[in-house]
Amino acid sequence: MIQHFLDWFSFLQGWLFEAVVEPFLFFTGLGEYAEDAFEGVEWFLAGAVEVVVLYLVLRPLEAALPAQPIADRRARWNDFVYTLIHRLGFFTMAVFFTLDPIMDHVAGALRMEGVHPFNLESLASGMPPLASFLLYLVVLDFFDYWFHRGQHRFRWWWGLHSLHHSQQDMNLWSDDRNHLLDDVLRDVYLAIIALAIGVAPGQYVLLVSVSRALQSLQHANVRIHFGRLGERLLVSPRFHRTHHAVGIGHESRGRDVGGCNFGVLLPVWDLVFRTANFDTTFHRTGVRDQFEKVDADGSVRPGRDYGRGFWRQQWLGLVRMVEFSRRRAS
Repeated sequence: MIQHFLDWFSFLQGWLFEAVVEPFLFFTGLGEYAEDAFEGVEWFLAGAVEVVVLYLVLRPLEAALPAQPIADRRARWNDFVYTLIHRLGFFTMAVFFTLDPIMDHVAGALRMEGVHPFNLESLASGMPPLASFLLYLVVLDFFDYWFHRGQHRFRWWWGLHSLHHSQQDMNLWSDDRNHLLDDVLRDVYLAIIALAIGVAPGQYVLLVSVSRALQSLQHANVRIHFGRLGERLLVSPRFHRTHHAVGIGHESRGRDVGGCNFGVLLPVWDLVFRTANFDTTFHRTGVRDQFEKVDADGSVRPGRDYGRGFWRQQWLGLVRMVEFSRRRAS
């Protein structure tokens, strides 16, 4: 079954490249990029399959087991726009295949000096493909945990990342609701680490696809948890929803930066570094400053505007980044 799907996928990749992409490249004088474009078609198809599968699996779950009623359906559609931009491979693909030749050049220069680049699979000879895949997944998740903590630790960075947390109606598309600059930073960071530890391009496609599928489940509007043991093995929708909870997931010790449950796939990092919160409540989500505030004198201050449409949200993210970088920590 799996081999049949892989054969079908390879056939479709070859057909799309030969029928559409390759003629376009030679027509525009960009034939030198044919090899990279062939890999790009793989990213595009992988993303398209992801989107279809996510909708067919998670949308019925959201309808059957909603964590909360959806109050703003337009916001969900806006998240879908983000998903199309990111899942069809444009950003991740461009970053990885831009860095790949650079890293190869660096590795070649190191070999000339007698220094052999580190390869994670060399730690154990004859490692089965599944074992190496899981090893890469764990290592990348460890670095992703610290990246995520940085997004909540540094005020300028939180100004960008808070866009992701501003969705009050979390849904299966909300994982991709990010500022483009924030995504570029993460893609560059993870691509460098993946290349440095020896992840092959084809394997990286699968690693990213598996990670993104699990993150879509985490953000889905579903009242699902994995039980006492399972919650400590894999990040569940309930565990991650606590990370998005108003005043809980993005605040620490009276400060408006910090938070809990930073694990991207594995809660083990939150357990080891004491940032785990296994609250069993399915909280409302959002950022505290989105909501109006009543002062001591009874006057009402409106909440911060995070924008409704894609471009407005991107612009306001830059505005917050500049504003928060200038503001003294509370």
